[in-house]
Amino acid sequence: MTSQVFYRKWRPQTLAEVVGQEQVTQTLHNALSSSRVSHAYLFCGPRGTGKTSTGRILAKAVNCLTDGKGEPCNTCPMCQAITEGRALDVIEIDAASNTGVDDIRSLREKVNYAPNQARYKVYIIDEVHMLSTSASNALLKTLEEPPPHIIFVLATTEAHKILPTILSRCQRFDFHRLSLADIVSKLTRICSLEGIHIEPEALRLVAKAATGSLRDAENLLEQLTAHYGSEVELNQVQTLLGITGDWRVRELVKHIVNNDVSAGITTINSVNSDGLDLKQFNRELVEYLRGLLLVKTGSDEAVDLTADDIAELKELAGKTPLPQILKAVKLFGQLELGFDNYSTLPLELALVDCALPSEGEKGKRESAARQPEYESRQPTKVAIPPPPAPAKPEPTTVPTPVPPPTESIPSTPPQPGSEIEQLSLNWKQAIEQAPEDTKRTPAIAILRSAGVKPVALENDTVVLAFRYPYHKEQIEKMENQRVAEKIISSFLGRSCQVRCIYEPEDNHLVQAAKQMGAQITSVEEK
Repeated sequence: MTSQVFYRKWRPQTLAEVVGQEQVTQTLHNALSSSRVSHAYLFCGPRGTGKTSTGRILAKAVNCLTDGKGEPCNTCPMCQAITEGRALDVIEIDAASNTGVDDIRSLREKVNYAPNQARYKVYIIDEVHMLSTSASNALLKTLEEPPPHIIFVLATTEAHKILPTILSRCQRFDFHRLSLADIVSKLTRICSLEGIHIEPEALRLVAKAATGSLRDAENLLEQLTAHYGSEVELNQVQTLLGITGDWRVRELVKHIVNNDVSAGITTINSVNSDGLDLKQFNRELVEYLRGLLLVKTGSDEAVDLTADDIAELKELAGKTPLPQILKAVKLFGQLELGFDNYSTLPLELALVDCALPSEGEKGKRESAARQPEYESRQPTKVAIPPPPAPAKPEPTTVPTPVPPPTESIPSTPPQPGSEIEQLSLNWKQAIEQAPEDTKRTPAIAILRSAGVKPVALENDTVVLAFRYPYHKEQIEKMENQRVAEKIISSFLGRSCQVRCIYEPEDNHLVQAAKQMGAQITSVEEK
């Protein structure tokens, strides 16, 4: 006997066997029982959720020789012929391969012929949204006035691409992604019947990796048994799915919430040195941070982790403010680890950004630091006799405070309409329109980060100011500086070089000096 893949071998044969789509199967069962079958159905939903399988069951139910009202018997010659794909009156068409109008015109000619053996001729058209506009219009003509012996089942993953006039002539059923519990239940049954021994936690990983598609889950299960045999362990599933399951995910999260940049960078480079997939490691890191966020907001039931892991998250959440967790989830969740060399730089930059205080936090800290000094300057209320009138003081000249210069920056603001002003105003646009060969480099992540801006143009050299020394040091690496020069040259339309300077945010003393008329002529480089 020819071997069958799991998703075909264990395909549901009755409406009751369709997993996780009760809102669809119950309605169809009622329609079959009351002989109120429509001439056209539209089954839409994600892949692997049972659309075409339900279409085949419907075809068997309306043509079943035993009953024809309700569930198919699956024992009569007609049911067996449809199950085995031998029935001439059940025609399956892949619209992705037959998109042209000629294909649908041929179908229109054939629908007028009576069924050969069955009661109804059933057309199951998969991926119907792939039909061209002319083909869709040709199909519409048939749907408007179908022969009484024809039933259409249209299946699609993208219902929004189908003509509204076709939608209005079909009964629509929406198939949903299957729940984790439904997929685990079906996989457990398959394992029992196939004699496969697999750990429950490993089965949950398979179901989770399928993201709601039972077909994908069955394919993964078959791939595991083909590689490891009938005895499958958790670590084997992790290896096949590329899941690191590494303890350093939890370690890095602790460093993130403790703002321990040094230890965090050590952990990241340890992961990279061991050859782990950084993209997968970051996915698991974001998933664990998400769990921390959910626990912090009191949504423990939504966390798919063990009781011990949840207890650890609760302890961690108890000493971590919500804004800090939210910031970490956003920073690591938006990382792009797509370039070929799998650099640790994006992870390191996200870690540093997590540790840096936000603008609001900086303001609060500076205000708190100045408050004692302000209070110490308040006068003490003591009754003293008025002093004698002082002599008129001689006018004095107050020197203008200026920071110590080490690297000159032009003190004059950029002229309106100048190249440097255009570059400064359109800095984000310049990065977004960067040449294609620069978009997958570490330099892009640095230039896009906060605290980087062009401040001056000296002949053919653009001066870039960096708020943080770490970013400046990275751009000054030869390969990153070349990328920065290429991006700026492309925007300005001429060849330019780049010079990097360190320009920290002004503190309150520098701001006070500016209010007194001082100008910044240079900034100390660190």
